[in-house]
Amino acid sequence: MKKIIVAPLNWGLGHASRCVPIINALIKENFIPIIASDGSALKFLKHEFPYLETLELPSYHIKYGRNLKKQLFLQLPAILSSVKTEKKIVELFIDNNRDVVGLISDNRFGVRSSKVPSVYITHQINVLSGFTTFLTSKVHQRIIKRFDECWIPDNSNSEFSGKLSKSKKNLKQKFIGPLSRLEKLELEQKIAVLVILSGPEPNRTFLEKELIRAFENDKRNIVFILGKIEEKQKSWTNHNCTFYNFLLSEDLQQKMNSSEIIVCRSGYSSILDAAVLGKKVFFIPTENQSEQEYLASYLQEKKIAPFSKIEHFTLEKLNEIKNYTGLKSIKTDFDINLLGLFHRK
Repeated sequence: MKKIIVAPLNWGLGHASRCVPIINALIKENFIPIIASDGSALKFLKHEFPYLETLELPSYHIKYGRNLKKQLFLQLPAILSSVKTEKKIVELFIDNNRDVVGLISDNRFGVRSSKVPSVYITHQINVLSGFTTFLTSKVHQRIIKRFDECWIPDNSNSEFSGKLSKSKKNLKQKFIGPLSRLEKLELEQKIAVLVILSGPEPNRTFLEKELIRAFENDKRNIVFILGKIEEKQKSWTNHNCTFYNFLLSEDLQQKMNSSEIIVCRSGYSSILDAAVLGKKVFFIPTENQSEQEYLASYLQEKKIAPFSKIEHFTLEKLNEIKNYTGLKSIKTDFDINLLGLFHRK
């Protein structure tokens, strides 16, 4: 059977989670997916697909505090070094496995090869960075051009990604529809507020502490999913709150469908998951992460979902959600015709 390497970036769990429906489609079409990543993203996909072969890639070591631009600039040499190393690892794997017929990279720059068709997944044709947006977008677009195709997980009118995915340039881009590993279920709304945490440290822990403090005296049924991928799943209760270190797709699907309100970061995969389930969401974008700040503002302006900075968040602010329509989308099944690219070998 023919193998295809699927390699999501390890930056939170969004890149890995949106690869789940792609991996399932590959299996259905009789390809053998090889999961390639590092850190929490790799651990998560190992839990989801324990029977699949994995390939560990070097970490980009992306960490940031309050000054994201400065942190990323300082980390740039280490990131470029990791990109070169991952490219060597992938090339060596292809040389040793002649049945590899393709690569699917979700924002991993070095997972491409001239030997097999290479696909790049992103919703950010344009990378927002304030006054340097033109430069960061141009650099990213040059990277995208090195791939055979660019798959954008959104509708052709950029319904959820807005200006992030709009470009008149020919980047061999294909809009493949909203990607989500979840299915909408008609379940009783037993959870008043579902808090889903994600993203790199130390910001994830900071948000966790602030939201636990905000909800500690709330008498409703509150559930926290901490987004901490560990060896085993575990849960515990404290006062009115139930905590899970992490949940795999089926359990997360149950919890999200059973919730009245979701509180989470305005990460793109979180937006698509909530849209497919038709949920009302309150967003708390990561401070100084331009993409999340833009998406939160974009959805608020469209009266779809409110947002707040963490320092301004209060339980009273959650009441604003009744003035917004909530996220809605018809789930898009992954188009297996896209895989025709890999049948050409």
